[in-house]
Amino acid sequence: MGKVLGVLGGMGPAATTAFMARVQALTPARGDEDHVRMLVDLNPQVPNRHSDPEGAGRVLGEMAVRLRDMGAGVLAMPCNTAHAHAGAIRAAGLPFIDMIEATVAAARATGAKRIGVLATPGGTALYVEALRRAGLQPATLEAADERAFMAAVLGFKAGDPGDGPRAEMRRLAATLVAAGAEAVIGGCTEVPLLLEPEEVAVPLVDSAEVLAAACVKACA
Repeated sequence: MGKVLGVLGGMGPAATTAFMARVQALTPARGDEDHVRMLVDLNPQVPNRHSDPEGAGRVLGEMAVRLRDMGAGVLAMPCNTAHAHAGAIRAAGLPFIDMIEATVAAARATGAKRIGVLATPGGTALYVEALRRAGLQPATLEAADERAFMAAVLGFKAGDPGDGPRAEMRRLAATLVAAGAEAVIGGCTEVPLLLEPEEVAVPLVDSAEVLAAACVKACA
């Protein structure tokens, strides 16, 4: 029997449930008992990662401890921005699968040298740092497009999965490609819910898919 996966979720809820479905779909199972056991704290009340980072770190640390005490053997969090608080999560003493590092490794594996980042401001900062450590060149959105990205994501979170947010995400990805990106990281877990790989002219590296695959491997 493999390790139990503890998931720090709810940021946002739709992204968390989509991530759980990815874990299930990527598991090479022949029956129920072959699937990954998941303990999921889907907590939409995590303080805002942008406006209250101190509160977010405190709550995420508490969630990690609860998941550990419930029997989780490894932790994962399908929210890129909240990885700024990875230290608080690791303080629970369990292995934590780093979504940022795993996604940068997947982007590097495409052979691309200049990598576009579709993410929140906080997520972008994490990816820029990780890409540079890996010897890769980040391509990021300008301030106005960063605001447009946030509007599309927040619109989706508010219940608008329609053509407006989807068209905006396609435009933003194309903007990064026009800026020389040879691959684009979907560095927010809402991105793959609004953007299909075939809608991007270069490889789209889905951070949620990368994390799900890493979880399946870690829990085998």
